Amino acid sequence: MIELLKNLFGLGPKVNYPELMKSGAVIVDVRSKGEYSGGHIKGSVNIPVDSLSNNTSRFSDKSKPIITCCASGMRSGMAKNILKSKGYTHVYNGGSWISLQNKL
Repeated sequence: MIELLKNLFGLGPKVNYPELMKSGAVIVDVRSKGEYSGGHIKGSVNIPVDSLSNNTSRFSDKSKPIITCCASGMRSGMAKNILKSKGYTHVYNGGSWISLQNKL
């Protein structure tokens, strides 16, 4: 149960987000379109978590790094699990978009 919570909230090993970006990572902001329009990380892609399952074809290379983010880390954790279940191998929960922006 503890491991599940750690994975859901991205509390695993430290992730070097700037390095992931240098290697071509895509940031997927899974908040609603309204939330996204209120502020987001420049260059991020907005796909609300409830429509993510139907929009994974936008990411053809399943080995390319994907960083998910949202408002708090909950939806981005769910998005990470959705992408992992679809065969994406390098998916990272960036947590809140503001926190992630500060790490970049």
